[in-house]
Amino acid sequence: MAYTVRNFKTKKALKEAVAARQAWLKSSRWPDQEVPPAVEAYQPGGMFPLNTGSNVIEGPHGFHRWYASVIIDRNHEVVKVKS
Repeated sequence: MAYTVRNFKTKKALKEAVAARQAWLKSSRWPDQEVPPAVEAYQPGGMFPLNTGSNVIEGPHGFHRWYASVIIDRNHEVVKVKS
């Protein structure tokens, strides 16, 4: 299982952060707009590399109250939350 670098307490917070980042990337990106931070994922332990494409992440760190199916790009950024 993978995690996000930021410790999201709920899946809703994760969805909102990813949606804000994707909306900003699709917009005209005016210089005066605040840039939403990227939601990056990682695989703990380093034994198994994080695959691009479909993955499952869990959170919050240590408690695992939610799981989400996500799409991760080659830069390890979450670009879509499926569920």
